[in-house]
Order: sequence, then structure tokens, then C-alpha cells
Amino acid sequence: MENLTTRRKFIGNTSMALAAGSLLARAQSPANSKKLVIIAGKPSHPAGMHEFNAGCLLLQQCLKGTPGLEVSVHPGHWVKEESVFDDADAVMIFSDGGDGHPVLSGEGRSEKIQKLVNRGVGVMMTHYAVEVPKTGPSGDLFREWIGGCYENAFSCNPIWDADFQSFPDHEITRGVKPFAIKDEWYFPMRFRPEMKDVKSLLVATPSDETRDGPYVYPQGPYPHIQAEKGRAETMMWCVERPDGGRGVGFTGGHFHANWGNEEFRKIILNSLLWISKIPVPATGVVSSVSAEQLGANLDQKSAG
Repeated sequence: MENLTTRRKFIGNTSMALAAGSLLARAQSPANSKKLVIIAGKPSHPAGMHEFNAGCLLLQQCLKGTPGLEVSVHPGHWVKEESVFDDADAVMIFSDGGDGHPVLSGEGRSEKIQKLVNRGVGVMMTHYAVEVPKTGPSGDLFREWIGGCYENAFSCNPIWDADFQSFPDHEITRGVKPFAIKDEWYFPMRFRPEMKDVKSLLVATPSDETRDGPYVYPQGPYPHIQAEKGRAETMMWCVERPDGGRGVGFTGGHFHANWGNEEFRKIILNSLLWISKIPVPATGVVSSVSAEQLGANLDQKSAG
């Protein structure tokens, strides 16, 4: 009888301790914490290009320790359980696009994102993920969600050195210094009419040679691209939607090595805070990436 009584007291005390610990954990958790869901596309392109999973994990590592922000990375082109979206505040997709876009290649996925948008969830599309099929309703969806998209045969995808020398006054550009970097920078985007509520963040002027091609695919050149020689183009932009949510489009990200550039990395990290509605520090997100970190989690694929 004494052993039974002792056992009951132990179980009762343990239960009280666990309950108290749970209450303490909840009390210490920020009341306004945000949840960012990052979706990494399936393996694509030769080694060192379109390293979606490695790039997403690197960004997650750089944001580790950000007060009030929980970041989860989901490889394989979509989430395994869509319940992960239930309390999401922002979603970023870094993947292939077009007909194979994660949002467009599964039944009910675009409707799922639309429901998130309707409740003010932030959305960011990165590199190929800004491209949708030319025909069908997806272009209008992306213009609603993030302000613009890549449209085949209207936009082009040359590899060139973009030189970013000035930035608008915006949270996303905080702490970003002028930089130049080679990437598969897409332009021009098919934006909302008159770029309504769209703010350009990264703007550079392609050289005449860049406009003359070749482009990655189709090789071009396209006469309407050549006709705009000397015009500055937008490579990154953002919108604040009427639903209260935020959207960002970023056309770079082809070469994995570019995540080693502090300014390139910073403007993306700032964007991820911004779409999650976490205040961006005055200096922007400060991070460092080692060669070892840059080489981690790469997909197993051929070099060429």
C-alpha cells in the first residue's frame, strides 16, 4: 500500500512538473512569433546550378536565431503535409517553374496558396519559380500574389553581370551595399498594368550584347528585347497586397556560389523577414557563410 501511495505521488508530481514546464515554454515563446515555410524544388540542372535544397538550407541557417521567427525547409517540390501551412505567415518557393512549377503541378495547390494569400500570408518566388505558363490563369494569379512573373517569349533569360549601384528606401534594401554579380538575371517581367503597387528593388541596365543574346532558352535574340537597348530592367521587386500580405519576386539564384556574396544574400534574407512581417534591422540581416557551409547539402548530379 505504501509503495502504491508513493508511486501515485511520484506520478502526480511528475505530471505537475511537465505541465509547469509546458506553461513556462509557452510563456517564454514570443506572442507574435512568425512561421516561414520554405519549399525547395527537386534536383535540376548540372551541379552548382539550381541547388534548391542546399540554397534553402543555407538561408535557414542564416536566419537561425532570429527572434520570433520559425523557419522550416521542405525539399522535394512541395510539403509532405499541407497542415504545415495552417499557421504559416509566409511561404518562399525556390524551384523550377513553368509547367513544372510546384504550385501548378499538383491538384489543388494553386487554390491552397490562394487561400493563404486571402488571409494575408506573404509569398516569395525565387529564380525559375517566377515563371508560369504563358497561357492560362497562372499569370494573373502571380501578378496578384507577387506583382509580376516571367512570361515565355516576352521575358528572356541571359546569363550576364548585373551591376546594382543604388537602391530605393525600403526595409528589404536595408544595409545592402552596391554589388555586381553574374547570374541568369531574367527580364523584362510581365508586371501588373502600369506596375500598380509594384516597387522595384534591384534594377540594372543590360548591355547591348546581353540583349542581342544568346539567351539560355530559347536562344533568341527577340526583336522586342533588342529594341529596348539602354533601358534599365527590374530583377527584383515587391508588393504590399490589399489583403495585408506581402509579395516578392527575385529572378537571380541560378548559381549556388552566389549565396557566398554578402550583399546578394542579405537582400534575400531581408526579404524573408519582410514577407514574414518581422522588422528588418537597420543594418539588414547580418550573416556569414563559410566555404564548408556553401558546399553542404548539394544534390548528387552531373557536373555538366
